[in-house]
Amino acid sequence: MRDYVKDDWRAVLEGNGLADFESLWQLEAGWFEEPNKRRGGWSGVSRCELAQAGSTGKRGVFLKRQENHKTFSWRHPIHGIPTFWREFQHIMHYRDCGVPTLEPVYFAARRDGSGHRAILITEELAGFVSLESLVAGWVGDGAPPAAVRRNVIGAVARLARRMHESRIQHNCFYPKHIFVRVDGDGAAQARVIDLEKSRSRPFATVCALRDLDTLNRHATEWRRSDRLRFLLDYLGVERLSRYGRWLWRRLALRAGTKRAR
Repeated sequence: MRDYVKDDWRAVLEGNGLADFESLWQLEAGWFEEPNKRRGGWSGVSRCELAQAGSTGKRGVFLKRQENHKTFSWRHPIHGIPTFWREFQHIMHYRDCGVPTLEPVYFAARRDGSGHRAILITEELAGFVSLESLVAGWVGDGAPPAAVRRNVIGAVARLARRMHESRIQHNCFYPKHIFVRVDGDGAAQARVIDLEKSRSRPFATVCALRDLDTLNRHATEWRRSDRLRFLLDYLGVERLSRYGRWLWRRLALRAGTKRAR
């Protein structure tokens, strides 16, 4: 595919001398996460702050670079494709479906004598923290007002509902992959990241059973009332219907079975 550059970031990249693949590849930036060395190659993430054209401010981005870090499929059974290519495709699909996720800035891939190289840049989710960290803070510092707690639960529930209405199964719907921002008035927004393992499924219920089970088991600090409020918001109802009660029991059964194991 052709290189992707988001329109409102083109001037920012050019102003920072990062207008092409090679300049981004050669950029010296410390690792935000230690490089992942597997699949016959490596993949690493750096956080950078880029100066804005005509302004003294800076914008944070995450610069992800990889070499010979590939995934294989029936379409690419021999040479494979960079895992970032699949991640970029998922980001764009989520956005096309109206599911809040990362803001793509740049994507490009090159193939030469040394193999596959790929670069993916996404905008930093300024003001957002993982749901895991947010709830841990509540446990340590004290719970926020009930309205704020409900707003957060509602934002995450609506995110999950939109994802499943689009027949998208995230497959790693852990609290650490859900990012939330609480504004000054208590309103909340939610975004989902780490989309690499996402899959399209024929039915929303199939998506719900997998993703809601994952969230239900790993949101360990949620009270029973929080889980019920989440399910009501997810279904968009005030009282559980027959389907809602079935789903509630099913999730409880799956959680109990896995705890027993």
